[in-house]
Amino acid sequence: MKQNNMKYMVSAGLLAGFFMFSGCQSGYSLASVEGGRLEVTSALDAHPDAAAMAILAPYQKTVDSIMSPVIGHSVRFMDRFRPESELSNLVADVLRLSTSDYIGCAADVAVTNMGGLRTSLPEGNITYGNIYEITPFENTLCIVTMNGALLRELFENIAAVHGEGLSGARLVITKAGKLANATVGGKEIDDNKQYTVATLDYLAEGNDHMTAFAKVPDSEKVQPEGASIRQLFLNYVSEMEKAGKKVDSKIEGRITVQK
Repeated sequence: MKQNNMKYMVSAGLLAGFFMFSGCQSGYSLASVEGGRLEVTSALDAHPDAAAMAILAPYQKTVDSIMSPVIGHSVRFMDRFRPESELSNLVADVLRLSTSDYIGCAADVAVTNMGGLRTSLPEGNITYGNIYEITPFENTLCIVTMNGALLRELFENIAAVHGEGLSGARLVITKAGKLANATVGGKEIDDNKQYTVATLDYLAEGNDHMTAFAKVPDSEKVQPEGASIRQLFLNYVSEMEKAGKKVDSKIEGRITVQK
């Protein structure tokens, strides 16, 4: 009885507060909202706060020991931008090739979002820290099976946002964000064929404007355990280093805009 009385008292108080504030007229209204992306890099360390640095000092050595080791090397500086970039091509390739460990072959297509790549990859040494900075989110690999008609719709989603990370396909889009042409593995899309698409679990839910993914039944989506995008990227760089190769990626015309 006491818990019930408390619930009613709280509810009554909330209602009273709601009507009190809703009845107030401030005379102000929201005119606009502006936002942007702040890239967290060493540039922000130019004028460190002494008190904050003193607090962090005991942990710095441990963090550096984890993030500083060099795990590979890159041929060039790789940035991310639409409609196509070196870094987005690289990460999409890593996703597509990584499916071999789970389904026995590389996926037909891979899609990743530009927004999930938070900074660029430097030329030269690649450290654990570089990979963590590029892929800070806990996204995991999701392998989606969809028919050609739905795959074309996915490409229309990509055209509408003027490009995303893509592997295994080539798109021609218009300046207005419409899909003009699409091929997979150099061939026209077969509406009735089943295609495998490697992507992030976040995108597989239909987020970030990739609404075609949301139309695929959950039974056609496979999320391998422990296959985080970050770990797949780390594995790829490490394997390239063991093979004596440098990481490389170029802009290849995977997504082109009609003139």
